[in-house]
Parts: sequence; structure tokens; C-alpha cells
Amino acid sequence: VEVAIEENEVRVKPLDDSKFARSMWGTTRSLVQNAVTGVSEGFTRRLVVNGVGYRAQVQGSNLNLQLGYSHDINYPVPEGIKVALEGDRGGIIAITGANKQRVGQMASEIRSFRKPEPYKGKGVRYDDEYIFRKEGKKK
Repeated sequence: VEVAIEENEVRVKPLDDSKFARSMWGTTRSLVQNAVTGVSEGFTRRLVVNGVGYRAQVQGSNLNLQLGYSHDINYPVPEGIKVALEGDRGGIIAITGANKQRVGQMASEIRSFRKPEPYKGKGVRYDDEYIFRKEGKKK
């Protein structure tokens, strides 16, 4: 893949017409686009903490999560990523950074501590995620 930087635009084109070169063409174009967007605008991923007693707090460079376990979860925030709490009582966690992959990876790791369950919807979910709710047991 050949990358050419001209005035105010970046051009990506394949070296030959092989299937591999064409697939790498699209991949490289996406990576360059995400790098440019990350530097100019940044990426944000929002997580919603839902449940009685479930809380999030930012303490220095750590994210402290109380998710119904017998212990708190202290998640160290990587360098280059900012974590902010929105809403009342730390109900929404906003993860912001220039690297789309690292922002998404951190959001995924935080969500994995307590995935949303289908009966009450408790847990950590993405802001744009829909949780399919189930009906409880019947007598």
C-alpha cells in the first residue's frame, strides 16, 4: 500500500491488483482516517452504570467502580485517555482519547466487570446498547 500526503489530503492506493493488496488498501485507509479523526476531534465512548449501589468515581489516575462485589474495582486509566463522570452519582462514564482502539478496549474491559443482565438490566452497558429484557418466572 502506498500512502501519499499532499496539501490537505492523504491518498492511499494499492501497489498492485492482488486481493491482499486491495484488502490492505481499505484497512490502511481506515487506520489513517481514524488517526486523523482522533487527533482532530478525538473519540468518546460512554458507559452507563445501572443498578442499586452501583457507582463509579475517578480518584487521581484510577477509576474506582462499585459493582455489587464484596470489593471495589480499581481500574488504572492508561496514559492518553481521559475519564469523566456525567450525570448524577457517577451514572455515566465518558472515556475520551485520540486512539480509537485504546478507547474501545478500555470501554470493553470496564463493561466486562459486570455485563448487563437481561432481567433487571443491572450492570455496565454502552450508551447506545439495547438490552433485550426477559420476563421473570411465573407461578
